[in-house]
Parts: sequence; structure tokens; C-alpha cells
Amino acid sequence: MTSITDPIMSDGFTSAMEEIHNEQLKTCGEIFDQTTELCQSHREFVKSAVDTCLKKCKDDEMLFETIQTFKRDLVQTSASLKAKRHAISEMISEIEQKEMQKEDIIQKIEKLKEEQFKRKELILSQHKANKDRLKYLKKARGVFQDHLAMEIRTISGKTQLVKGEKLQFVFRNINPSDLNSAYIVTLGINQDRSYQIVSSDPVLGCLPVLESQLQKTNKFPTFLANVRKEFISQARR
Repeated sequence: MTSITDPIMSDGFTSAMEEIHNEQLKTCGEIFDQTTELCQSHREFVKSAVDTCLKKCKDDEMLFETIQTFKRDLVQTSASLKAKRHAISEMISEIEQKEMQKEDIIQKIEKLKEEQFKRKELILSQHKANKDRLKYLKKARGVFQDHLAMEIRTISGKTQLVKGEKLQFVFRNINPSDLNSAYIVTLGINQDRSYQIVSSDPVLGCLPVLESQLQKTNKFPTFLANVRKEFISQARR
């Protein structure tokens, strides 16, 4: 049996131990290198992940800020649209009100035109009727002058007659003691075509009755004959 104190054995053991130690050192070195590479790779991965996260975070912050800006703009736009809708609604209401006022004014204008046209027609009709009456009275002047010794005068007056005129009927041959003595009755025509006795000289108390009869019958010759009779009756009392 070989002794451990044997130099040959001792050298072999030492050599074996050194070989084992070298192999272990080599293995440790490889492990260390691999560990170093893994650490470097991990650091690079972590740095890359952190950079990516930071970039993502920054992008998210920018996106959040953009969203907030959009929200504020949306609120402002909504408020502006609401104000514009309100303004448009008020404008439409004002336009509709003005259209109603316009229609009302147009209707009033048309009504006034109709009233004015009717008034004009009435005035023309009254004017024509009064002219016809005056024409009739003037035409009868000769007849009355010849048969009743009566004179018809046209005088200006302030009553509402045709051309502001009144008619005076001057009777003579009334008083036997003074045949030239004048007995006068003044007559006009109103806008409603009615006769109006303005005065008489001398005064006849029955004039309102005679005027009423004239309005009812519209028989002017009869009226003049009755006035003459009343003057004769009064003159012979």
C-alpha cells in the first residue's frame, strides 16, 4: 500500500488538487462572466423598461392634458352654442313678433283705406245729392218767382253745405198794405242730405213743424207754399 508521504503520490495528489482547483476557478470564472453578462443585460433591460415607462407616462400625461383641453374646449363650445341658440331663439321670436305687428299694421292700413274709400264715396254721394238738390231748387227759381212772387238768393254760410252755401227764399206780395215787403226764410242742406231751416224774418213759430214735415215728405214746393201761407196768415192778423 502506497503511503501519502510518498513523494510521487504527494505530487500526484497535489497535481490532481491543482487541476480540480483550476477547473473550479475556470467554472467560477465562467459563472462570474455569465453573471456579469446577465447583470448587464438585466440593467440594460431595466433601463430600457424604465425609459419605456417614462416615455409612456409622458405620453399619457400629454394625452391626459390633450383630453382635458378638449373637455374645456367642449364646455366652452357648448356654452357658446347654447348662447347662440338662445340668441337665435330670441331673434326668431322678435322676427315673429314684428311679422305679427306688420300684419296688424297692414290690416289696419287696409281697414283705414276701406273706411277712407267709403267716406270718399259717401262724401261724393252727398255732394252729388246736394248738387242735385240745389240744381233742382235753382231750376225751380223761375217758376216760383213767376207764380209766387218769390226770389231765391244764394249766400255764403258756415254751415256744412255744398260749397258752404245757403239759400234764402224771399217772399213778396204777402202784406196787402205793402206788397214789396220782404218775408225771408233761410234754408240749408246738411251732409246727411237733410234740410235745415236756419232762420226766418219775421220769425215763424211753426218752422220746426214745417221742417219736420219737409224731412218726412221731401216735398219742397209744398214746404214753400206752407211757409208762404204762414207769412200771409201772420201779416193779416
